[in-house]
Amino acid sequence: MVLKNLFQKKKHHRQRRQLIAYHQPKSPISEQYRNIRTNIEFASVDMKIHSLMVTSANPSEGKTTTTSNIAVVFAQQGKRVLLVDADLRKPATHQMFQIENIFGLTNVLTAGEQLEKCIQKTAVDKLDFLPSGPIPPNPAELLGSNAMKELLSQTFSLYDLVIFDLPPILPVTDAQIMASQCDASVLVVRSEQTEKEAALKAKTLLESAKGKLLGVVLNDREREQSLYYYYGAN
Repeated sequence: MVLKNLFQKKKHHRQRRQLIAYHQPKSPISEQYRNIRTNIEFASVDMKIHSLMVTSANPSEGKTTTTSNIAVVFAQQGKRVLLVDADLRKPATHQMFQIENIFGLTNVLTAGEQLEKCIQKTAVDKLDFLPSGPIPPNPAELLGSNAMKELLSQTFSLYDLVIFDLPPILPVTDAQIMASQCDASVLVVRSEQTEKEAALKAKTLLESAKGKLLGVVLNDREREQSLYYYYGAN
């Protein structure tokens, strides 16, 4: 029992640290997320962004933490936000919000399940969440399907902003497929880990898919006062 309680406390502490824009909105790191939100809005001043996708160059660069906190700060601004875990290979966003991943995106795309039945409320006001659902054998094909286009159209009538968490772009094509369907994209790189060549290749792949790359989030966990910052991609 003691070990179980210790595990639960560690898990809760990790979740609070990862979803910092919600649990510690006055922290310097939360302010950095709000700066990212502001830069996204400035970068898209000439167009209305209804859908935003976030990916990374490689695994383990902090894209899910970044995506979740960006969704939180947009909801805190008063927008109706839907966060979609579109990483159909290694989903993790549900863990950020402590929500079960039983039904979700794949159920809507493959089984015709009603979208409203799969969307779940989060503890954050105005922020809803669509888990990935069961991992399918054909993630890329599902994301590029007509069913995905219909889902996008449906969400646009319900939310001000739909944010997608995608797999890393270099190992698979999922992010490229979604880049052509979303209004804009953001790339996450871990500044001390990502090789410049990998980051540039990821940027090129997004742009070749005709996706509008707004910018890059540099993620550096060793620098707590400037953990996340944002700059234009061009």
